Amino acid sequence: MTSGLANAYLVLGCKPWNRRIYEETLAGLPGEWQFIGSREEFVPDLVRKIAPRYIFFLHWSWKVPSEIVSDYECVCFHMTDVPYGRGGSPLQNLILRGHRETKLTALRMNGEFDAGPVYFKEILSLEGNAEEIYLRAARLSASMIKRFLKEKPVAVPQHGEAVNFTRRKPEESRIGRQGSLEELHDFIRMLDAEGYPRAFLEQAGFRWEFSRSTLSEGRIVADVKIVKVSEEGSKR
Repeated sequence: MTSGLANAYLVLGCKPWNRRIYEETLAGLPGEWQFIGSREEFVPDLVRKIAPRYIFFLHWSWKVPSEIVSDYECVCFHMTDVPYGRGGSPLQNLILRGHRETKLTALRMNGEFDAGPVYFKEILSLEGNAEEIYLRAARLSASMIKRFLKEKPVAVPQHGEAVNFTRRKPEESRIGRQGSLEELHDFIRMLDAEGYPRAFLEQAGFRWEFSRSTLSEGRIVADVKIVKVSEEGSKR
């Protein structure tokens, strides 16, 4: 493993709220900080030039090159109490299973998804729509990063039986047979974030997309966007 510089840090995040949290909370901390917001920017040569002590992944949707994981201390923030909930789409999978809160886990990345040793965990509420939850998680991640600078924690192996989640596909955002208004409300809110396929229905060549769901007095009130879709698109 490469020995990173004591005061150089790299932060990665592919969502717009990640950059906002970085600029508000992390950029002004002691040391040399740099943010990467796209897959194209994240290349091994750049990482070697920066030689970071830590690489923090606030929200990242792509596999990290193995040489980066092996040569640098890479820390991701996963929205489950691992080993429960390893894998993709943790927020949506948690809400579908009825969870109202979870643990945000800071773990050291290795060659397996979300299987690395754990530094520490913090409680994270799952109330609100998806974007509110992601923003809450990003703020909590920034707070946890500050702990890294102060405590230099040592990661310990995960214990317990692993439960793996599967990354959801866009077509799974189609509204199905939710058994109650509460379940339908949860389904709409868990997909309500920039860059995510909204909960939708398709009928007679139109697509109805739902967001900003509120549940009160036995009814759901939500924003609806209606667009014309092609015959091919309606078969998704």
